[in-house]
Amino acid sequence: MTSKKKTQSYEFGGVPGACAMVCGLPLTVFGLNLICNSKSCSIFLIPDQLPPLSDFFNWTSVYIFFGWFAFQAVIAALPIGQVHLGLPLKNGQRLPYRCNAFIAFVLSVCGFFVLIYQGYDPSVVYENFLPLASIATVFSYVMSCYLYLRSHTVPENELAEGGNSGYIIYDYFIGRELNPRLGPWDLKFFCELRPGLIGWVMLDLCFCAEAYKQQGEVPAALALVTFFHAFYVADALWFEEAILTTMDIVHDGFGLMLAFGDLAWVPFLYCLQARFCLEHPQSWSTPALFVILLMHLVGYTIFRKSNSQKNQFRKNPDDVSVKHLQTLTTVSGRKLLTSGWWGMCRHPNYLGDLLMALSWSLPSGANLLPYFYPIYFLGLLVHRFSRDDHNCQKKYGADWVKYCKLVPYKIFPYIY
Repeated sequence: MTSKKKTQSYEFGGVPGACAMVCGLPLTVFGLNLICNSKSCSIFLIPDQLPPLSDFFNWTSVYIFFGWFAFQAVIAALPIGQVHLGLPLKNGQRLPYRCNAFIAFVLSVCGFFVLIYQGYDPSVVYENFLPLASIATVFSYVMSCYLYLRSHTVPENELAEGGNSGYIIYDYFIGRELNPRLGPWDLKFFCELRPGLIGWVMLDLCFCAEAYKQQGEVPAALALVTFFHAFYVADALWFEEAILTTMDIVHDGFGLMLAFGDLAWVPFLYCLQARFCLEHPQSWSTPALFVILLMHLVGYTIFRKSNSQKNQFRKNPDDVSVKHLQTLTTVSGRKLLTSGWWGMCRHPNYLGDLLMALSWSLPSGANLLPYFYPIYFLGLLVHRFSRDDHNCQKKYGADWVKYCKLVPYKIFPYIY
């Protein structure tokens, strides 16, 4: 089924930028993981030669990856957990989403410890880290091909505006279909929270098990980083319903950008700090670790309270917890928060997220590469902010200009 071109503006530098992303994203994942290895972790000590191709593939990793993927898919399809409706689509329809990701997280963590109790050695995951990353990468590219092809068989009103340009490589990367569904699974919603996000914590736990096997204990820095990551993921899954109002679900099509990000980028790059703390143990005093923990708690408080305030206001602006907040009423009747957490800056949740991201890297010490995540994340959030600002400018027009005067700071109060 053909469709008219709807994309009016391009992101990531348009077609050339999409080409660069398609080629560059896996190079970044594998490049950082090869540079930061068990022997060294420095941008000034790049390996002289690449490992043999056999180091990037084996059947054990295939079984682990697809077994894990199937395990998560089965849980997602079970009739457990609440069903929530997404935001209205172009045709006014609201799609149902079964939210049981936190249950999947608990079952996954419990299953991990049950396997260890039964004698399973999680070293196999650590030893096959690169092959697992390879399988996840190949799978995300193949799945994105499937998504692109099937997007030409759906009605035009089911396409995302941003990925409907007519340029194959751009639409393949950005994603054409907004809500691709296959049987009981919403593919975008499933991949956003399950295999990669929970898999990230599983990788951290495998690193902890490997540290205990090698050293007889789990170093405090590694334990703290693993706790931070697990807490962050558990929180996201506990508030799973909130993702239904995010840009990824509401605006973005499902293409390589999200597929690779969900299945390869997140689990195999976000665990870099934990793997570094395993392979390069750091010594920290208890007071220093407490300060890092305090930073994380401050960041989490800002992140969670601001997100909860926004979500509660969207669900019921007359709720006692938010009805006292000041707002700007737009011509369309939509109200924009101008006080509370959202009067402090336009994205206080980003501020909290960045503080947490920094606290994840600090246990790695002064080495630069484990700080890739907060540096990259800052760029990502600034880019997401510009996308959101652009969309709001189109949606609210002059009212958005008024809003920006009332809430002048973007992410960092009194700074930016």
